[in-house]
Amino acid sequence: MMEKEIYGKARDIAEEVGNELIKVAGFAGKAALKTAATAGKVAYKGALKGIDKLGQMDSRDLVKLGCTVACAAALPIFLTAPGRADRRQKEPFRNRNFAHRGLHSRDRSVPENSLKAFELAAEAGYGIELDVQLSRDGQVVVFHDDTLNRVCGVDARVDELTYAELQELRLLDTEEKIPLFSEVLAVVRGRGPLIVELKNGRSNRELCEKTYEMIRKYNGEVCIESFNPMIVAWFRFHAGSFLRGLLSAPESEYEGTTSKFTAFLLSKGLVNFICRPQFIAYKIGRRPASINLSIALGAMNVGWTSHEIRNEKGRDAVIFEFYRPKLIYRRRKRSL
Repeated sequence: MMEKEIYGKARDIAEEVGNELIKVAGFAGKAALKTAATAGKVAYKGALKGIDKLGQMDSRDLVKLGCTVACAAALPIFLTAPGRADRRQKEPFRNRNFAHRGLHSRDRSVPENSLKAFELAAEAGYGIELDVQLSRDGQVVVFHDDTLNRVCGVDARVDELTYAELQELRLLDTEEKIPLFSEVLAVVRGRGPLIVELKNGRSNRELCEKTYEMIRKYNGEVCIESFNPMIVAWFRFHAGSFLRGLLSAPESEYEGTTSKFTAFLLSKGLVNFICRPQFIAYKIGRRPASINLSIALGAMNVGWTSHEIRNEKGRDAVIFEFYRPKLIYRRRKRSL
């Protein structure tokens, strides 16, 4: 068989594998197809070298090798490929700085996730990042931790207390209370885009449904994110008009919260096929190659939590705290 024909078969098989994976993943971009075809070409060239040296491989072996390499090259794309987002979805969040849990202060006089912190951020014109979860009686409250120990000095979980009981508590020894999500929306009033993180809990579906109902009626720009890919997947299939993102971090950040294997998958973005996030919000620092692949394939690059302006470099959006950056910045060279 002629070399040209061998290469053609290897390329065709590689492209077919790539196409099938794209269909399964629901990812319609051309990047996966091109990568798979390139992998077939590389396999072909490598196989020819093997033939020259060993003289043991026939054309059928070459085609099999090309198919194997193409599959191996396409698998990371299938696992990490992001969802597609149009310009309308991305624009309100691109090149924006988002105040982490509101514009709270280092000295704790303005506590995190408080109405005062959200008012200050909205007044300044910043985007805002905040956290939502459910109280025992199903109210959507704004609070970050699973437990109340650090912020309220109470040894209990948020979802163990009713909203009325939570209202008896104070944030970081101030007069600020744990707010309802509806109260935060009323305070912000569309004065800046919101990144709403849905916390993983005991009633995730209920949290998704109730959060969606509120942001659907809200007159402002909102996107959602979560560390739990199943929560992000809920929005993928039930609220596709909202930009969605997957939070991620190095494996060490998951210690004590999940198994080592799950931590590995989450930290490397190898669960993207479940929810097809349109942005990746990764902890600022060096990112693994698989996360960079997802960004190269089109995921917006969001960094958390920034403490200095230089972290804007190469990112589509930044979640910051304890300094005052520009509201909107000019995106420069990609950051690793």
